[in-house]
Amino acid sequence: MSATQEHRSLLGRRTVVAAVGAAGAAAALTACGGSDDAGGSDTVEQPGSGGDKQGGAVLAATADIPEGGGVVFAQQKVVVTQPKPGEFKAFSSTCTHQGCAVKDVSAGTITCPCHNSTFDAATGSPTGGPATQPLPAREITVEGDSIRLA
Repeated sequence: MSATQEHRSLLGRRTVVAAVGAAGAAAALTACGGSDDAGGSDTVEQPGSGGDKQGGAVLAATADIPEGGGVVFAQQKVVVTQPKPGEFKAFSSTCTHQGCAVKDVSAGTITCPCHNSTFDAATGSPTGGPATQPLPAREITVEGDSIRLA
C-alpha cells in the first residue's frame, strides 16, 4: 500500500470514528433533554404525600416530637422541635458553620456533631460556636396530630 493510500485509509477510519462519536453524543443529549409535558420527569412526589393538596408529606405525629427536644428528619433536611407544649418549630438541619447535618435535639438545644455548634430549639439562633448564623426556619403546618412540611 502506498503512503497516499495509507493516508486516505487512516483519514477514512478517523472520519467514521468521529461520526459515530458525534452520533452517540447527539443521542445522549436528546435522551437528557427536557419535556414540555407539565408532569415531566422532573416531578418528584414525596413518599406518603399521595398528591395531597393540604401541604407536604407528613413528617411525624405531634406525639413523636418530645417537649423541650425535637427530631431530625435527615431525608427532608429539616429538624422539628417542640420548645413549649403544643408549639412546634422547624429549621433546616444543615449547620450554618460548615454544612454538616445536626444530629441531636435535647434540653432546648440543637447540636451539630462536627464542631459542636449549638442552636436554640425555639429560634434556631446559635448559642455556641463556631456557628454564628441561625439555622434557617422551615415552614411546617400542624393539622390535628400531624406535622407536615408546608
